[in-house]
Amino acid sequence: MLPTAYVTPAAVVFVIGGALACFAGYRLFRLVLGINGFILGALLTTSAMGTSSMWALAVAAIVGGLVGAVLMIAAYFVGVAIVGAGVGALAVHLAWTPFHVEPPWYAVIIAAVLGALGTLAITRYMIIVGTALGGSWMLIVGGLALMGNKAALQAANEGSVWLVYPLDPAPGKWQIWAAWFALAIVGAVTQVLIKGKGKKK
Repeated sequence: MLPTAYVTPAAVVFVIGGALACFAGYRLFRLVLGINGFILGALLTTSAMGTSSMWALAVAAIVGGLVGAVLMIAAYFVGVAIVGAGVGALAVHLAWTPFHVEPPWYAVIIAAVLGALGTLAITRYMIIVGTALGGSWMLIVGGLALMGNKAALQAANEGSVWLVYPLDPAPGKWQIWAAWFALAIVGAVTQVLIKGKGKKK
């Protein structure tokens, strides 16, 4: 759990990391993996520590984050499959959201495996779509947290790692979902165009 004083800096990291992933996820995939590995490592470390002093949590977050970043970058090729697995798991969660229940574990696993296998066939486009979706949502969550949204703030300050991507940070506001998909589309198109220009040169 992050100290309250670090909620705003965490939200800023979400915004910056989300923007990089959304608009340059393919070209900067290793950097994006490093940022997400740092965030995941920091969250896992601080969640395992429980309540402690602010300095101890800060040090644990930095150390855990660095370890997470190194592991994610070292596992670059595994990371490609992880992106696909994440997209598959996200799709299942979105499909079950209207029913207000958690999807069964086996459905999540099957979707994750299919997503991972899909990346092996269309790696580039899976990375682009995956980073655009994840990055745009991360950007929105960070932006909402900076504006004081309760669910987004909880995601930055809660002990549970699984609240990093709250799937409904603004209940009843369909505009958030529309903004997510629109931003993801813009991010994906931007990545494709940037990659295309790079090839021509």
